[in-house]
Amino acid sequence: MSDVPQDLTWIRAAPPGATGPGPWFEVAFGEGDDAEAPVHIRVTDAPDTVVTTNRRKWDAFVLGVRAGEFDHFVEGVDLT
Repeated sequence: MSDVPQDLTWIRAAPPGATGPGPWFEVAFGEGDDAEAPVHIRVTDAPDTVVTTNRRKWDAFVLGVRAGEFDHFVEGVDLT
């Protein structure tokens, strides 16, 4: 985690009204506002393991999730 800035503001992706420790995904946006600006992703139960990508790839991923491109990964999974 040495390449990840220590002063990031982590945004937790938890369902509305969720309580407890999760685990939840957290995202932090690094400095810059261009397509190559860093985006850091971690899970609350392993905060020292951080995946870093860039804003262009993050935006493509989020758009893909919204478009249903990853729905087949959770077919048959009870999400309640």
